[in-house]
Amino acid sequence: MKVTFVGSGNVATHMALALKAAGALIDQIWSRNIGHAAALADLVGARPVSGLSEIDTNADLVVIAVKDDAIAEVCNALKGIGALVVHTSGATDLHVLSSFANYGVLYPLQTFSKSRPIDFNKVPLFIEANNPPVLDELKIIASRLSPLIYQATSDQRKILHLSAVFACNFVNHLYELGNRVLQDNGLDFEMLRPLILETAEKVQHDLPLNVQTGPAVRNDQQTILKHLKLLDGEPGLQEIYQALSKSIKKTS
Repeated sequence: MKVTFVGSGNVATHMALALKAAGALIDQIWSRNIGHAAALADLVGARPVSGLSEIDTNADLVVIAVKDDAIAEVCNALKGIGALVVHTSGATDLHVLSSFANYGVLYPLQTFSKSRPIDFNKVPLFIEANNPPVLDELKIIASRLSPLIYQATSDQRKILHLSAVFACNFVNHLYELGNRVLQDNGLDFEMLRPLILETAEKVQHDLPLNVQTGPAVRNDQQTILKHLKLLDGEPGLQEIYQALSKSIKKTS
């Protein structure tokens, strides 16, 4: 299987490496930044290209792994592609690809960083296609990457992506806010790591609602007021603290 990647970011990097490891030939890498394309091409033995007009129309699979706002623009620029074309976005509708004959979605529900290796066998893949034969082909491709394959409509993927923003992106931002509070008071983030690991471990075996702890779920108003006092001079953090405490009380 000859594969071309349109994009060279985190998702493109990990998926290209996983497909190469599964025996695919990664043929071309395109990026707006030719240096980024060359860097990924070096990793997977591909050819970097600087223009979308250079994309090989004889590829078996074209993977569009660019930021969501750029997918439609890329689709409009790709001409004469007879290959199966997929995008990797959770928040973008399948039909953005409707200018192609064969198209689908291959959405990995995971957080990716180029500098951190990941086991693709543990990554859930959500697939959708424009017709049953393409869906069957996409199932075969997905099975080379992971055993965790699910069919999901565009609307279902949008819900999954929204949920992931709460469970991953927002949580990570809260880690950073916690780190900022520590640094402002001469303490180290290393002290929080065991707590973060245990919190994540709990929800592998139970629902989040059942393992919620802290002053808000206990309605410990004195502690909440002490925390807000410590955040004097940080109205933004006070607002976040109060909003999250209110939400915990409401759902507990």
